[in-house]
Amino acid sequence: MTNVLVTGGAGYIGSHACKVLKQAGFTPVTFDNISTGWEDAVKFGPLEKGDLLDRARVDEVFEKYKPVAVMHFAAFSQVGESMKDPGMYWRNNVQGSLTLIEAAAAAGCLNFVFSSTCATYGEQDGVMLDEDCAQYPINSYGASKRAIEDILANFDDAYGMKSVIFRYFNVGGADPEAEVGEFHQPETHLIPVMLDAIAGKRPALTIHGTDYDTPDGTCVRDYVHVIDLVEAHVLGVKWLLDGKGSRVFNLGTGSGFSVREVIDHSRAVTNQEVPYEEGPRRPGDCVKLVSGSKRALDELGWEPKLSTLEQMIGDAWRWHQTGHYDK
Repeated sequence: MTNVLVTGGAGYIGSHACKVLKQAGFTPVTFDNISTGWEDAVKFGPLEKGDLLDRARVDEVFEKYKPVAVMHFAAFSQVGESMKDPGMYWRNNVQGSLTLIEAAAAAGCLNFVFSSTCATYGEQDGVMLDEDCAQYPINSYGASKRAIEDILANFDDAYGMKSVIFRYFNVGGADPEAEVGEFHQPETHLIPVMLDAIAGKRPALTIHGTDYDTPDGTCVRDYVHVIDLVEAHVLGVKWLLDGKGSRVFNLGTGSGFSVREVIDHSRAVTNQEVPYEEGPRRPGDCVKLVSGSKRALDELGWEPKLSTLEQMIGDAWRWHQTGHYDK
């Protein structure tokens, strides 16, 4: 049995990763404290409850399952929250990750796939971001992720721990079969918030900032379907098991869409109007984040097949209508 330890496997991206890992012949072992994830999302392998700050508990799980690789998603990830409470982000994201990395090294599990973010690049307007761009994070979330990347590089030097780091852009959509999907409390991501507004679960979507230097005044982001994203992570595991070295990959489509464009596509997909209101900018938000990289295609053979707004919104809308975890 080929076990992969998936931290945050009860969350949005982690649960989709577990499904794709299972389809690829691995056994995903979810490690999650269920603070933001959902037990109902753990359907494709065992669940081990615990906190990454608890080294003894992490060691127990490594000893029990002897995973061939770690896939690390567990993190706080709200930009606005990270600006208000940076200590929480440094403690949870960095200290928790360091504990996990130390435990993995001690257990001899030296293959590590890390969920990083394009937020490490910060504000670089007009730049198509590739893996060699300078990193200037402008919020504590991005800064914490960059710090973990540095830790992994140090552990490669010291212990030969090889890592595949994915810096990805905005993630959207849901499992096309609607077994798992996106559900946060509180919800802050654009597509599910928009669908909540359509379904009457909230009064309106708030557009945070309409005075950015973009064609329609709203932020521009590069959207990747969650299934495309996690398939890249499985390719990352295989890359490491094949004995290849540490590598950083951006995961994006190279196309950017503004908030207003996403609203327009949602109207077309759902055939319903999107109630929205205009609000001020959020601290820490960048104007534009779009990938300019082909490294994942050229080296991993990764190609996003589902990452159109129509597909992402359609799959998310189908999932939204199931009632999911708020039954």
